[in-house]
Amino acid sequence: MAKVHCLNPIAACGTDLFTSNYEMTDDFAAAEAVLVRSASMHELELSSNLLAIARAGAGVNNIPLEDAAKKGIVVFNTPGANANGVKELVVAGLMLASRDLMGGYNWVKENASDPDIAKAVEKQKKNYAGNEISGKKLGVIGLGAIGAKVANIAFRLGMEVYGYDPYVSIDAAWSLSRHIKHIKDLNEIFKECDYITVHVPALKDTIGMINKESIAMMKDGVKILNFARDTLINDDDMVEALNSGKVACYVTDFPNPKVAGVDKVVTLPHLGASTAESEDNCAIMAVKEIMDFIENGNIKNSVNYPAVDAGVCETGGRVCICHKNIPNMITKFTGVFGDKGNNVENMVSKSRGDFAYTIIDTKDTPRDESIAAIKEIDGVVKVRVI
Repeated sequence: MAKVHCLNPIAACGTDLFTSNYEMTDDFAAAEAVLVRSASMHELELSSNLLAIARAGAGVNNIPLEDAAKKGIVVFNTPGANANGVKELVVAGLMLASRDLMGGYNWVKENASDPDIAKAVEKQKKNYAGNEISGKKLGVIGLGAIGAKVANIAFRLGMEVYGYDPYVSIDAAWSLSRHIKHIKDLNEIFKECDYITVHVPALKDTIGMINKESIAMMKDGVKILNFARDTLINDDDMVEALNSGKVACYVTDFPNPKVAGVDKVVTLPHLGASTAESEDNCAIMAVKEIMDFIENGNIKNSVNYPAVDAGVCETGGRVCICHKNIPNMITKFTGVFGDKGNNVENMVSKSRGDFAYTIIDTKDTPRDESIAAIKEIDGVVKVRVI
C-alpha cells in the first residue's frame, strides 16, 4: 500500500481518486508520494522512501528539483490545469490597465456619504477615463498553456496580438489562432506593442527580462502585466519607469514591498489560479500523475525527469530505473538481465539534462539478483520493481 502525504490541503475531488491501494499519512518521512501546492519543501529532508512529488499547480520554485533528481524522486506539476483561471484574470488585468477602475471605485467609496454624489460623479469621472483595448497591440511573451489562451481571447476582444515563444510546443501551436502574429525577435514586441504580458517560467534567461534596457525599447505609455512570476520583472527599473511616465501602468499578481502601494501599480494578492475550478483541476491531474507513476512507472509532466510512457505492463514484471544520463547505461542494464536469465520484452528510455529514466519489461518476474546488480551500476540513482 502506497503512503501519500499532503503538505497543503488538496481538493477532495482529487484525493478521492486514490484507491484502496493508497493510504493517506500525516508522516512526511514515511510517504512514498507527496502532494503540495505552495508549501516550501526546501527546508525538508527528502527521505529514501519518497518516490514522487506532485505540485498541484505549474510553478515548482518551492521544490528542490536538483536534490530530488539526485535522489531519484520524480517531481510532477500540472501544466494547463489552472490555465483558464489565470487567463480570465489576465483579461481583468487588461481592463484594470486600460480603465482606471480602481481609482474610480476608490473615489466612490470615499465619497459614499455625499448626498450629491450623483452630481459629483459627472465632474469626477473624467479623472478616471481610460482607453479601449480593441485595436491596440498586445505582446504575449510565452505561448504555453496560459499564454496561448491569453493570445486567443485577446484577439477575440479585437486586439492585434503578437506572440513570442522560441520553444512553443506542438500542442500550443495547434491551439493558437492563425491570427496571432508569431514573432521571432523579442525586441519587436518591446518596440511595437501597447500592452505586454509575460507568461514564461522563472529561468536564468528570463529572470529580470523586463528591465531598464527592455523598457527603454518600449513605447511611451506602455502597459505591462505580470501574472507569471514576480522575478521576471526588475522592480527597481519598473518603479523608475512608472515615475518617469515611460510605463503608464503595471498590473502584477505578486505584491512585494517595492511595488505594493506605488502609484500606477495595480497589485493583486496572487489570485491567478485561486479559483475553485483551478484547484479542482490541479488536484485531479496531480493525483492521476502520482497513480500512473506508482502503478505503472510512467512519467508525464515531470520537471526534473523525462516523459516516459510504457503503458501498462503486460509481461512478468517491470523495472523502473532513475539514473544519470551517461554513456552505455542501457547496454549495462540489458547485460545484467541477460546474464541473470531475464529476457527483456520491452524497453523505453529517455533522458533530460543530467538525468535519464528507463522502463524495462521482462518476460518473467525480475530476479532479486538482477535488481541487486542493477543497483550496483555506477550512475544508477533508484530502482523500483512494479
